[in-house]
Amino acid sequence: MRIIQLLPTMSFGDAIGNDTIALKGAISDMGFQTEIYAENIDKRLPSGTAQKIEKLRSVSRDDIILYHKSTGTDLTFKIGDYDCRRIMVYHNITPPEFFRPYSIAATTLTEYGYEGVDFLKDKVDHVLADSAYNKSELVKMGYTCPIDVRPILIKFSDYEQAPDEEIMKKFGDGRHNLIFVGRIAPNKKQENVIRAFYQYKKLDPEARLILVGSYLGMENYYERLVRYAAALGLRDDVIFTGHIKFSEILAYYRTASAFVCMSEHEGFCVPLAEAMFFHVPIIAYDTSAISDTLGGSGVLLDSNDPVFVSRVIHRLMTDSELRSSVIEGQNRRLEDFSYEHIRDIFEKQLRGFIDNK
Repeated sequence: MRIIQLLPTMSFGDAIGNDTIALKGAISDMGFQTEIYAENIDKRLPSGTAQKIEKLRSVSRDDIILYHKSTGTDLTFKIGDYDCRRIMVYHNITPPEFFRPYSIAATTLTEYGYEGVDFLKDKVDHVLADSAYNKSELVKMGYTCPIDVRPILIKFSDYEQAPDEEIMKKFGDGRHNLIFVGRIAPNKKQENVIRAFYQYKKLDPEARLILVGSYLGMENYYERLVRYAAALGLRDDVIFTGHIKFSEILAYYRTASAFVCMSEHEGFCVPLAEAMFFHVPIIAYDTSAISDTLGGSGVLLDSNDPVFVSRVIHRLMTDSELRSSVIEGQNRRLEDFSYEHIRDIFEKQLRGFIDNK
């Protein structure tokens, strides 16, 4: 029996790619033969990490396919052709309405993604969802197969690497750095982070806002954000990093004073767990899977009103007792995302599925 992971794109350094690689290690440790196949493979990945899907020529009835679903792709509509048991790993898909004002391509891709999720309703035997929110979305769409919740497997030991020295020196200068980490995309609502920052600057004039993430494919939205920040007089204090090296991301986390998330759609939001790891207090708007991931930690807001958000940030920056309490709560929550804990959850779920023939 082989356990075969399939996905359209095997990327370097993104949450789904890292999760896929981590699962491969866990499956191998369980004693099963396992491979990763993808339509597109990032050339920066070590040789042998994954194989082109064309090389998957035979699948036996004893095999199990783990199909990672997060976007629109023709591959989805071929999953039912494999004569074996099938598990969907559901990472969620951003609703297309977020993209309509900015990108026809992204809108079309996400619409196709949802068509694929609907298609798979009676094609998969089991689902592993990243969050309770993702599970609830599938139930609403009519899924009746068993659905387990299994958070993304994060190898936190990777975050112990040395941060970029230049960024550490430049931004570790004592000024408050508010950060949000995530691709520049309309569902992330970076404009609402900028709005809150504009109000916060009235209370902390030396503060900076650093928006860490690539805007590739979302240039129209990025340009609108740049114009918005400039119109508010924030041109020099709102920093867009674009796509950067991992060591640079580590440096921004290490120099951060607070993590501010106003996103309106997340299937899990790995940067929340990353902020926990770096002891950066989190302020987040309560939408989609945000509360699932925070699990009672951080500061969860029921409003994204910029004045209100700015006052919360200011309280967190000036009340050391509150700040320590928030970080302590995040540290407790982080234990739930330990590599060993999530790997154990996955192993139990996989063995349960294998035994339930």
